[in-house]
Amino acid sequence: MIQFARKLRGILEKAGKLDAETGEKLQLESRKERRPLSEIVVKRGVVTEGELLALVAAAANVPPIDLDRVRVNDELLTDVTAELAKEYRIFPVDKIGSLITIAVANPFDVLKLDDLRIITGCELRLAVSTEEAIERATAKAYRSAEESVNELVGGFESGDIELKESGEDDEGMDLSAISDEASPIVKIVNKMISDACNSGVSDIHIEPFEKRLVVRYRRDGRLVEVMSLPKRMQNNLTSRLKIMSKLDIAEKQKPQDGKFQMKMGNKAIDFRVSILPVIWGEKTVLRILDSSNLALDIKSLGFEDKSMSDYLWAIERPYGMILVTGPTGSGKSTTLYSAVQHINDPETNMVTVEDPVEYTIEGINQVPVNPKRGLTFAGALRSILRQDPDVILLGEIRDTETLEIAVKAALTGHLVLSTLHTNDAVGTITRMIDMGMDPFMVASSTNLICAQRLARRLCSHCKAPVDYDKRLFKDAGLLDEDLAREDLQLFKAVGCGRCTNGYKGRFAILETLRMTDPIKRMVVERANTQDIKKLALSEGMLTLRRCGLLNFMRGVTSVEEVERVTMAD
Repeated sequence: MIQFARKLRGILEKAGKLDAETGEKLQLESRKERRPLSEIVVKRGVVTEGELLALVAAAANVPPIDLDRVRVNDELLTDVTAELAKEYRIFPVDKIGSLITIAVANPFDVLKLDDLRIITGCELRLAVSTEEAIERATAKAYRSAEESVNELVGGFESGDIELKESGEDDEGMDLSAISDEASPIVKIVNKMISDACNSGVSDIHIEPFEKRLVVRYRRDGRLVEVMSLPKRMQNNLTSRLKIMSKLDIAEKQKPQDGKFQMKMGNKAIDFRVSILPVIWGEKTVLRILDSSNLALDIKSLGFEDKSMSDYLWAIERPYGMILVTGPTGSGKSTTLYSAVQHINDPETNMVTVEDPVEYTIEGINQVPVNPKRGLTFAGALRSILRQDPDVILLGEIRDTETLEIAVKAALTGHLVLSTLHTNDAVGTITRMIDMGMDPFMVASSTNLICAQRLARRLCSHCKAPVDYDKRLFKDAGLLDEDLAREDLQLFKAVGCGRCTNGYKGRFAILETLRMTDPIKRMVVERANTQDIKKLALSEGMLTLRRCGLLNFMRGVTSVEEVERVTMAD
């Protein structure tokens, strides 16, 4: 502190704000009162806080920052603990990969900064603030992070929890109506759910470990730890969620699946609950299904023109099969629902078979699968075919029996839409043949195969221009015509208080394989996937990687995000 006081005094004297005599007096006062010299000079009116920041920032060649305007990044508060922030007199502002932005009052202390690099395992990007501002921000941020849990946990004792009995009131329960005298477990569950819904989270993960219970949210496709709870709360919290989902609270050795609904304001939000026994207890995952976020307008999905053209062509066919493939959480259901809504009219008999029904749509008959009562995908599909359907949506093709019935339905005048778990569009053909389908049946029944992924969108408030050698992208799948465009806007993720590590929201990229006559002939001849893909590319197919890079060229996302969610062609 003494060395920084001398450095600061020298900066102020060089700038003409202090003479040597006054500087000596103020530095002596700082030592006697054990207060930072920066605080003394501001309070004595030598400089304003803004002027002080500007002078120190210019001397250190580090940008200043106003911490009173910075929004706290909750993820960082777990990476940089309160003890570490207080000991080193820093405040964590943001983190992108292995780069942490921190606010420091003394940017000249290289030894302290080296220690921080070793402790955090990250590179540091500095911003200058005052010691008082750092103390205020640290106290406020870490106090609010702790209080949100401690206020709820404070009165918790493992033996005095009263859980709400299972009943009709659990479904559609209004969070705003919860009494202040509700048990801590009820408060914690409701806070967890309301926070997740208000921040656009898609999944809540509650994970038991040896000494603690960790809560993580999946936000924009990435998991973020938001809460760490005492181990003693584990059984009661899991039991609360089981009761809300109408599951067996006594069963702890087998996986269980359930659902419930809660009201937030004027809208009802559905939750799918999955409970899995793990080594330290039971892990619970809640999938949040908010129908108000469902984009049913097919034109709002944001696909490339070629992909959208292929998709619209396929769903307007009178019969045949459309498959959308991709991993769990890649937006397949939204894409299928948008197609169903696009062709829905009073003259069409549309039926869906889902496990479970995620979103209800007016005018469409939706059948929930119930294997315990004998209602499987295959069984429901057989019954549907006796009810004169025009369009059938299958939530997923899981086995050979369901695939055979779906293919026969597509060949007998029905439009069938479904999903399959494969990595790309061409690989779906091989997957169907491996499941026992004759190549001729695959070629005859299928109109379109799509592969879909969700990529994170760059935050519009902080994304920064970046310059790349455009020739590098030719090997990645872009064409000369893509690189020759005049409107190229290349950006990278930066990070600010309004986003998560430079990204906010997601968008879909779609690879479409239209089953043209030449491709059908290759399928019947059992050609390998590489040859089929070459032919599809020559016919204009856009791969997932190229769709992602085109969005990068338009400034929608970053090249790092494209590489994360797609494979090279």
